[in-house]
Amino acid sequence: SVPAAMGKRKSRSTKSMAAPRKPPKLDTLFTCPFCGYSEAVECRIDLKDRIARASCRICGESYFTSAHALTAAVDVYSDWIDACELANEGVRRCRPRLVEA
Repeated sequence: SVPAAMGKRKSRSTKSMAAPRKPPKLDTLFTCPFCGYSEAVECRIDLKDRIARASCRICGESYFTSAHALTAAVDVYSDWIDACELANEGVRRCRPRLVEA
């Protein structure tokens, strides 16, 4: 007589390898800190000369900084914003007074 069949062995299934997720794309167009237009500032990075430039196509303002292999457009823009905040540090915003006649 044939013995009762035991449970089958589980076959080795190939584990589905999850594809590595691509990092989300960073913004390349930004709001100008001077004229306020959105998506007007474009950043260009020249790794050969190690210089990065952010410039507004509306008002023409621009900012230059140094660049390296890991520099991204968002880094150049945030450096520009930081430089603007540093330049405005200590500046009081005053409302003009109305002179009574």
